[in-house]
Amino acid sequence: MIRDPPPFFHRGPSPLARLTFFTLAAIALMIADHRFHTLEAVRLSLAVLAHPVQQLATLPAQATGRIGAYFASQQRLLRENQELKAKVLEESALAQEARLLRAEEDHLLAMSPAKSRYAQNGILAEVLYIARNPFTRKIVIDKGLTQGIHPGMPVIDGTGVVGQVTSVATFTSEVTLVTERDQSVPVMLVRNGLRALAVGSGKDGAIDVPFMPLSADVQNGDLFVTSGIDGTYPPGLMVARVASVEKNAAYVFAKIVARPAAGVDNYRYVMVLPLAAASAPRPETKDEEKRKTGRERPGARGRRDAAR
Repeated sequence: MIRDPPPFFHRGPSPLARLTFFTLAAIALMIADHRFHTLEAVRLSLAVLAHPVQQLATLPAQATGRIGAYFASQQRLLRENQELKAKVLEESALAQEARLLRAEEDHLLAMSPAKSRYAQNGILAEVLYIARNPFTRKIVIDKGLTQGIHPGMPVIDGTGVVGQVTSVATFTSEVTLVTERDQSVPVMLVRNGLRALAVGSGKDGAIDVPFMPLSADVQNGDLFVTSGIDGTYPPGLMVARVASVEKNAAYVFAKIVARPAAGVDNYRYVMVLPLAAASAPRPETKDEEKRKTGRERPGARGRRDAAR
């Protein structure tokens, strides 16, 4: 076997020479890349090859950050959810209060002098509570004798007749609703002027209109207002609206059921109207004239005898 003799010089360039060479080569490459963009393609290729390695290297840090962000965001969302629920409850209470105030404002405006001709003389009262009698529906208001309330005074709200004052105390009064059985109101049909009597049914908050002949021109939806002939209720107050009309030839009168036009016991404020002024004296009947004449005859005879 033939073997080549070992080279005579085993040493290559010195380390200093190699350092100088590679330094000059690096400087030359940087100058060439800066001036002529020589290594742009090489740099892009290396970036493409290094991208997967970079993604793998950042996965643990990204996973840790996402887990921490998940728990942090969950805690933040739970806290915000609790705060939003509290705000919703607060806003809901304010909204309900605002709706109540708006309804009361509209109700009071309906009884203002601009809309009601009775508001200037009426007494505004607040409904305190419903009377505790289970057999009659009455309300108690915060006005009594000290405010000039007297039994028999009519009570209205912004839409119609509520009832009538039936009991008066020093600071409170009791109002019997118009839907009670012992309450009756002389009414008139707006559409044709037909007069009738509205009587509380005492059940289901309805009002009956009895003693109406079958030929009476009454239709569903007709509106009854006070006629004013009783001297208690002023004329023109809304009382009830016809809900049903039944005419059966087997009966003498028609069955008419109406619903009260007023809120009856729904509103917080009502107005108590003063009693109407004393009406003209009622004309005397023939029997009263005879009795009066009979009482005057003895006196007339005595005067005649004294004159003689």
